[in-house]
Amino acid sequence: MKQRLKKEWREFVCLVKSVPTLTTVFFVMSVFAMNLLANKSVALGVDWLAIDCGIILSWFAFLTMDVLTKHFGPKAATELSVLAMFIELLFCLFMFIGSIIPGMWGESFVDGGDIINTALDKTFGGAWYVILGSMLAFITSSVVNNFINYGLGKAFKNPDGPAAFVLRSYVSTAVGQFVDNLVFAFAVSHLFFGWSALQCVTCALTGMVAELLFEVVFSFFGYRTCKRWRNSGVGAEYFALVGASNEKSAGQEEVSE
Repeated sequence: MKQRLKKEWREFVCLVKSVPTLTTVFFVMSVFAMNLLANKSVALGVDWLAIDCGIILSWFAFLTMDVLTKHFGPKAATELSVLAMFIELLFCLFMFIGSIIPGMWGESFVDGGDIINTALDKTFGGAWYVILGSMLAFITSSVVNNFINYGLGKAFKNPDGPAAFVLRSYVSTAVGQFVDNLVFAFAVSHLFFGWSALQCVTCALTGMVAELLFEVVFSFFGYRTCKRWRNSGVGAEYFALVGASNEKSAGQEEVSE
């Protein structure tokens, strides 16, 4: 067990080093921002439909996971998703500390400033249930998205072609986004914001459709990124390490037999 943990840690460290830095930065920031924006509901004018502003960025996080899954595999993409959530949790702790420090937010220097200041403190530092709910939803949907994407890719003779990338991205994003929205809606919006079960389901469906449209528009960039990474040899060190580790594990199993 100890050797297995050391092996997994070495591979994880190598993975983080192998993923292009800007990709990791934008991925982590999109996860952080989409969960912060999830605090705000969109006014749609109908009682049976509800959606939050997290939709603005959630499509980017899922498109990035599709690219990571295509190039590094579902296990690696899921590990980076977990890393993003831990970084988010760390910065949410900093935000909580900032919210309990005595003082005034810039937008509070107006009439009714005390109420505004309290509301901002609670938004940035007190919504622990939003953070935990979003973590549960994102990790669950990440696993669903990444392994559906990987499984669909295995069905194509040319898994590196544009048709394979488009189908596996669209299907995995649709299912993953639905799961993400539904888990978050029932875990947070239903329990704490008073959404009805119908609103939770319609939010999940509406969010899935809207985010899938974003995916359709920007999937070309995802495909081009995968192609550029493949041609540039991105992750060669990680693939070599994983391959060597697997060969070593297979050799040890043969010896034990």
